[in-house]
Amino acid sequence: MRNLVKIFKALSDSNRIRILKMLQLRPLCVCEITAVLNLATSTVSKHLSLLRDADLILDKKEGKWVIYSLNENSGQTYITELLPLIGKWIPNDEIIHKDAKKVKKIDRNILCGK
Repeated sequence: MRNLVKIFKALSDSNRIRILKMLQLRPLCVCEITAVLNLATSTVSKHLSLLRDADLILDKKEGKWVIYSLNENSGQTYITELLPLIGKWIPNDEIIHKDAKKVKKIDRNILCGK
């Protein structure tokens, strides 16, 4: 039960839901997520840490970037069942649509420098 509680705590914030919805589109680095959410990097890093600790996302170092993606191959049943549901939830939310448009336009090479 402890893992399920950790997952739902991670899902209890609108910015973390927004991050998950963005990561459904493609893997992103911190600077890209920060640009879309318009939050401080430290705040975004804290959100990412909570999502990672709940096993909802993965991080991987690529050059100077840490790239975040959904943990679609988690060994936890809760995660493998919840992520597809989150993908279906709030399909008509205006903020989610605006975030998706921003994600499609941002480029870490330009945004964060080479």
